Amino acid sequence: MLKIYGRANSINVRKVLWAADEIGVEYSREDWGRGFRAVSDAEFAEINPLGLIPVIDDDGFSLSESNTIIRYLAGKHGRADLLPLSPQPRATVERWMDWQATEMNNSWFPAFFALVVKSPLPGGQELIDASIAKWTANMARVEAQLAATGAHICGVDFTLADIGIGLAVHRWFSTPIERPDLPAVASYYERLSQRPAYMAHGRNGLP
Repeated sequence: MLKIYGRANSINVRKVLWAADEIGVEYSREDWGRGFRAVSDAEFAEINPLGLIPVIDDDGFSLSESNTIIRYLAGKHGRADLLPLSPQPRATVERWMDWQATEMNNSWFPAFFALVVKSPLPGGQELIDASIAKWTANMARVEAQLAATGAHICGVDFTLADIGIGLAVHRWFSTPIERPDLPAVASYYERLSQRPAYMAHGRNGLP
């Protein structure tokens, strides 16, 4: 059975949990990270020398980095609907995955840690305001893309790109900030909420 290492409230661990449920992979999970066993422990270094969650153990094959893990799972289980085999559609999916993991995540990080985790970073309110402004600009990009596709981030069909973007959208709606009206994003949020795996790992079972 697939084993997933990492706390379930980590956005990157949730990517793996959501993808596994979408694919239908059976797994067990072990808590590591903030609030649980520290990834700096020597025991964890044997699991992942990079010192980060999530990590999987798939019958002795160890792999870290959330986007790499979900690409691996989709490929192993033949889910070309989630990650196309054709180079150009695949590259489109991976572009949005990588953008979410870098540009989008970096924009919300200071605001989220200050307002939700209650662990402000050096920089105070100025840093929080800058984070919210950049985050809002990135969400406007998501809004434009969803308005163009009318469905999911890469088009009509749900793909791995929607896992990262969908988690970011939930974080956007659940963080106590002033938000502009983004109707395509709001519709997308409700569309994803029809998926049981999103309710379990994206919206945390919240209505």
